[in-house]
Amino acid sequence: MRKKLIGLLAIGAVAVLSLTACTSGGGNNNKSGSNTDYSAKPSGTLNSWSFNNADDVGKARLAYAAAQLKGVTIKIDGTPFDAQKFTTRLASGNVPDIVQLDRTSVTQYAAQGLIQPLDKCFSARNINPDKRWYPYVVDDVRYKGQIWATPQFYQPPAILVNVKVMKAAGVTEDQINTSKPDELITAIQKMYKASGGNPSTLGLDPNVPGNIGLWILGMGGQLNDSNGKPTLDNPKNVAGLDLLKKIMDAQGGYAKVESFTGSFNSFGNNNQFVENQVGSQVDAQWYPNVISPYLDKIDVRAVPFMASNGKPFSVASGTSFAIPKGAKNPVAACAWMDEITNYDSWIAAEKARVATLAKNHGINTGLFTGSPQADQAIRKQYVKPSGNADFDQVIQTYYKVLDYGKTFGSSPAGQTINQELSNAMTAVLLGQKSATDALKSAQAASLRAYNSAVKGG
Repeated sequence: MRKKLIGLLAIGAVAVLSLTACTSGGGNNNKSGSNTDYSAKPSGTLNSWSFNNADDVGKARLAYAAAQLKGVTIKIDGTPFDAQKFTTRLASGNVPDIVQLDRTSVTQYAAQGLIQPLDKCFSARNINPDKRWYPYVVDDVRYKGQIWATPQFYQPPAILVNVKVMKAAGVTEDQINTSKPDELITAIQKMYKASGGNPSTLGLDPNVPGNIGLWILGMGGQLNDSNGKPTLDNPKNVAGLDLLKKIMDAQGGYAKVESFTGSFNSFGNNNQFVENQVGSQVDAQWYPNVISPYLDKIDVRAVPFMASNGKPFSVASGTSFAIPKGAKNPVAACAWMDEITNYDSWIAAEKARVATLAKNHGINTGLFTGSPQADQAIRKQYVKPSGNADFDQVIQTYYKVLDYGKTFGSSPAGQTINQELSNAMTAVLLGQKSATDALKSAQAASLRAYNSAVKGG
């Protein structure tokens, strides 16, 4: 269950392939997509590898897109994305027209020439990326001046606070402030409880390694430079790791904290807030939906994650759609990506979601789409007071931090950077290495991956 709380999806290393030419349908015999006439009327069959286990939101968007593309036969492969399977399909010529993948993977595939740039697609469809999506969401998939995928979703992190635990310890919300480490550690120690030498209540669950990028960037660090080259050995990255070490050491140490959080029934009736196993926890915007059925048993509020400069801070993460090199129907792919991520598609999705919530007596916490126009319209029209003032404050807090988003950074070594940063964090928190030494090792491995990816492209 703990893995489901991780905001970043590790997809795996991408193989460098030498791809043979693929025959395109509909007169688009163009494996790179550079000569595709995206203004042509979409037709034929579209094969989309996307929407694994689609929920009511996904199904509504699929139905909307299909209704707009009546001349296109849409086939959905809803199996989970797999990096090895993707590269194997590309090599064999069995290429999907659309692939859905985590945004941290996009630049790596772009650098290796395995997906197509979308600027001409956007131009033909009159899409202004910087208006349709939040700029930091677009920056996740921008590389060498081009955009390589259509983003979807941006569910920012914040800190959920267990009011019962906090009040019992004499802690106030303003003390759960990541920009004031000394004050934060004191508050954590007041809320922390142990039984038999092991944690029974955490003052703060920082929810790592999934949120390791948040802690590093929020404390002033940098994962890569403007060209995508890894910068994990940047001295500014030490602050985030050092703060995490203090947080863990104040609660019995990393090993004990991880063992304890691994036992959380995060999606069940006895979740960590019901059981008072946390005083506070870093969570993405979707998690309040999970705990909303238990408001008769819990009292939660939220505070923003604060950067080292004392201002609210958030990082973008989510999935996206890309057109692989050798796609047989890039015209229909372009049109479908437009329709599946446009304003009307999101409104159709929200209407379906509202109907489901009404049926299940649920609370609408909002739909965070990655598109500011859709987010604002949904909030205004569909997000109503729940009758629980503290939970309404949670909802409003997540809406506020939308404005403070930053990109993780776009790098051809994005997947490796995430993995090596996680490895460095583990070594530091277990006391095996200093932050400086761990980051030096992480930088060396990430730089090798970067050089390989750039040469492969």
